[in-house]
Amino acid sequence: MASSNVAVVFVDEGSRLVADVQFVDFAEAFEFVSRVAAVAEAACHHPDIEIRWNRVRLSLSTHDAGDVVTEQDRALAHVIEELLS
Repeated sequence: MASSNVAVVFVDEGSRLVADVQFVDFAEAFEFVSRVAAVAEAACHHPDIEIRWNRVRLSLSTHDAGDVVTEQDRALAHVIEELLS
């Protein structure tokens, strides 16, 4: 990915983990989302994803557990954070 200054940091908002990430452009944001999709598929756990041109918002909670944060969310958040490190 082109931007070495970009980092993913999830924040615990109580019922979900949220990360807001800004990229140089749409293509870079979309490339990141594609990488997130690959690790999410591998984990069989999928974040909610919003893309707004060069910004991506990821939100993790476990719907089957009542829309709360579980260890599965924390583990996937860690893997996603490592994608850009």
